Amino acid sequence: MKKYYSTVVQELGVQVHAFKEARMLILFNENAPKELREYCVLHCGNKLEDTVRAGDVFCLGKEEYRIVFVGSEVQKNLRDLGHITLRFNGNEEGESLEGSLYLESKGVADVKVGDEIAIYRP
Repeated sequence: MKKYYSTVVQELGVQVHAFKEARMLILFNENAPKELREYCVLHCGNKLEDTVRAGDVFCLGKEEYRIVFVGSEVQKNLRDLGHITLRFNGNEEGESLEGSLYLESKGVADVKVGDEIAIYRP
């Protein structure tokens, strides 16, 4: 597999785990606006070298998820801001929120500081 995106978790906002019940996480680079920080998984080293596509593999720590749908603004937002919403619902309802990356429907990993976030092309 070819890794084309990599970053490292630096901080977890105090409200991050509240979103796990809704099967979603919000990523933002370390420059996230103050009013959003408490809701985000904050990361640094945001390096994107290819286009995110359905069928690729998203890794959160040791957990892997197949990407099932890529919102139209994911590429730009991830590259420029490190900011996307991860939805762990398999896109079962056919949503297409622009800034969301839809992952296969399985449990949300327990993310922690120091974890790598990566995207691979199989």
